[in-house]
Amino acid sequence: MKEQSYIAWRDEKIAELLSRSSYDFQDLCDIVTILRGEGGCPWDIEQDHHSIRKGMIEECYEVVEAIDRDDTALLREELGDVLLQIVFHSDMEKDAGHFNITDVANDECVKMIHRHPHVFGQVKADTSEQVLANWEVIKTEEKQRVSLSDQLQAIPPILPALMRAQKVGKKMNADADLSDAALLDTTIEDLHKLSNYDDPAEQKQIIGEALFRITTLCRRMGLEAEEALTASTEEKIKSVE
Repeated sequence: MKEQSYIAWRDEKIAELLSRSSYDFQDLCDIVTILRGEGGCPWDIEQDHHSIRKGMIEECYEVVEAIDRDDTALLREELGDVLLQIVFHSDMEKDAGHFNITDVANDECVKMIHRHPHVFGQVKADTSEQVLANWEVIKTEEKQRVSLSDQLQAIPPILPALMRAQKVGKKMNADADLSDAALLDTTIEDLHKLSNYDDPAEQKQIIGEALFRITTLCRRMGLEAEEALTASTEEKIKSVE
């Protein structure tokens, strides 16, 4: 878009937006383009992927909070904030000539069709378990993550530690040779060893191993370690109110 034509489009679009009281997805994309374009918002213009990276994480957590609170109005608002993050990052890449928001939507559609052959193809999957098993096989083929090491390294390090540990433990089938009782005994034994060590590095390792095994116990019980700790933390906070 040439400079003059952009300015004319921007001014016309701003006037149109101000004359209306309801908007759609394309309007959101146009607003982000205006904010980041010539004569737009200085803060928005200065941002890059790294500078707003934290915002994506915070907004996703706020969506989860709205879900946990069963707050429909808040969920609507927070989903909008996540959508803004997606449009913002996509607009940066559009300016760089790499891809745009339509490409993002296209790629996701392609992925969903490919990963649901039981709906869009001839594969048979009558249960959720079969669907998830097929999904993992297809995903592994797509990403060419043949070895267990490849699959483990693909689990994002940015995930909360307990969540990541539980995902790693599931992939590894960690401590498969131990019964639940033996796993619990081993965890307790490890924690008892803490009194024998003064070195913070050794203490850190022991506690880390114990926490990892606790995530394995949670997995076997059908629990999410991250959610369990979050719930307990909330209870502690409420106890001092």
